[in-house]
Amino acid sequence: MTTTGTTLVIGATGTTGSRTAAQLSACGHRVRAASRRAVNIPGTEPVAFDWYEPATHSAALGGADRVYLIPPVGDADPAAVMLPFLRQAHTAGVHRAVLLSSSAIPEGGPAVGTVHRALPDLFEHWAVLRPSWFMQNFTGAHAHAMSVREEGAIWTAAGSGRVGFVDAEDIAAVAARALTDEHAPNTDLVLTGPETLSYDDVATIITQVTGLPVEHHRLSYEQMRDRLEEQVPLEFASMLAGMDRAIAEGAEDRITDTVQRLTGRPARGFRALLQREMT
Repeated sequence: MTTTGTTLVIGATGTTGSRTAAQLSACGHRVRAASRRAVNIPGTEPVAFDWYEPATHSAALGGADRVYLIPPVGDADPAAVMLPFLRQAHTAGVHRAVLLSSSAIPEGGPAVGTVHRALPDLFEHWAVLRPSWFMQNFTGAHAHAMSVREEGAIWTAAGSGRVGFVDAEDIAAVAARALTDEHAPNTDLVLTGPETLSYDDVATIITQVTGLPVEHHRLSYEQMRDRLEEQVPLEFASMLAGMDRAIAEGAEDRITDTVQRLTGRPARGFRALLQREMT
């Protein structure tokens, strides 16, 4: 990695933001760690930031020349708050932006896809990370993880569709390279793990590694949407259930070599992740 100025990491307490901030700091880069409560993260400068509080934006941007962008969680139209901020960032001297999107959302697609489309016109140096579904969805405080622990169940509308689940540590490693390498990718990057797995496979592996009996329960699109609506707004629940339906139709049945190409090491597998985080 090259020596850089200051990177503003938005969502620095989240799944990929925390790991990106930690990896950048460990490599000696200056990091401004942005979160709603300005949480103190070792090796970084904490700063308060809220997408929906524009008064927090200027102070967060002060002195930063690059930014890692985590969209506001659960917002079906993040461009409404993100694009004004990105224009402000450009004016403030940010010249490189790396956006976290999703393998399920193409440039110009719904939600963050609109931000993806706008990024190259705002910044000379940029990248859009489009990871497949996170392996960490089955650990920590995530919805699948909670249903695994509380019910011994995974609920999806994905049927027997396969997914190239990716470790958030690998996403962060790619983010760190995209933020600090001499030449930015200036493209979108689809990130996967080393294999594709169905949710039936995931349940079996969790059972084998942890000894906790886990089953995959297959729901219809409508059942999944209604289940998700208990946690997020209807529009967002519909989008998420639609992503499950796309998995069932084969949309995520692919692997890429992006992690290997950008980090110089192979992507980590799901079983290894579980052994690290659940045993």
